[in-house]
Amino acid sequence: MNLFQKKIEPRCAYCAHGRTLNEDQVACPKRGIMSPSSHCRSFQYDPLRRVPPRPTKLATSVLTDEDFKL
Repeated sequence: MNLFQKKIEPRCAYCAHGRTLNEDQVACPKRGIMSPSSHCRSFQYDPLRRVPPRPTKLATSVLTDEDFKL
């Protein structure tokens, strides 16, 4: 299982140049105020700024004892 994807979609939300102002705005020294979902050609990936999606939880309410028998 890979923890990091090889191909990451560029976004201002996790660019090394941008600084988060609030949920809807990122301050970019190259382009000014940008939305977190946009990007420019000077995008530089910063893995510490990216929040990975939460793993899904196991739905134990639908499992029965028969599911665990061989």
